[in-house]
Amino acid sequence: MSTKASISYSEKHHLYTQELLSEEPTTVFLELENPTEFKVEKETFRGKTTDTLTMEIPAEVMDQIAIDWIKKLELQGAVGGPVGRELGSPENPWD
Repeated sequence: MSTKASISYSEKHHLYTQELLSEEPTTVFLELENPTEFKVEKETFRGKTTDTLTMEIPAEVMDQIAIDWIKKLELQGAVGGPVGRELGSPENPWD
């Protein structure tokens, strides 16, 4: 049995993992509601087939997804800031 574990959500997007009771999630899913533009391409070059999915995401939606992902993985220090109670930190009580 699995369930969606939300990382970032709005009426325009949903970033989540599928959590199984017996294992750690290894993939992340991104759903976009009414994307402005998207395309799926299949290309074969020298016998190798490549599938590509391209989506246009509004900048403010991508900003929120990025912030929520950094919080989920506690990566604040990896993006050049001090780790602690700064804005965007999971420990920040005002966020």
